[in-house]
Amino acid sequence: MSSIEETKDIKANLIIEIIGKPAEHLVATLEDIIKQIDGEKGVKVVNKKIKEPVAFEKQKGFFTTFAEIEIEVEDILILNILMFKYMPAHVEIISPELIILSNNGWNDILNELTRRLHGYDEVARVIQTEKRILENKLRQINESSTSSKQSDDSSTKELIPKKEDKKEKKAPLGVPQDKELGGKD
Repeated sequence: MSSIEETKDIKANLIIEIIGKPAEHLVATLEDIIKQIDGEKGVKVVNKKIKEPVAFEKQKGFFTTFAEIEIEVEDILILNILMFKYMPAHVEIISPELIILSNNGWNDILNELTRRLHGYDEVARVIQTEKRILENKLRQINESSTSSKQSDDSSTKELIPKKEDKKEKKAPLGVPQDKELGGKD
């Protein structure tokens, strides 16, 4: 039985994009992200280029920029973890041309992928449940406010006197109609 040596020391390029405001904040944020990446176990930032922020056409007042980051990682699992943790817009493996990975290496990658996907699925389910709860509460508030408004409208209608006949004067609602107040006999 032959022993397969897994590929180590993988070089890759990552592109990380961000959107926000003010423009100066974006460059500082990318610098922080690059420091975090460089601080990850088994990762070395070899080179970085941060582009100047430009106005984001789809959202007035916002800016966008990106960083090109060349990294070296100890193995493919670390690159996989970086993808989920930092969500780059693009990943390109520069070298080696051929990556050898054992079953255990694949198991590690697939288990990490599955673990992350389950985490995202859990968050999505919680958000969907919270959304349903909020929608139901909003619906209840709207229904109670609509029914209150309708009862307010009907009580308001009762308080507002109808147009009177010019020949006949009526006392306002709630006021006794007697001769002293100008009511009818």
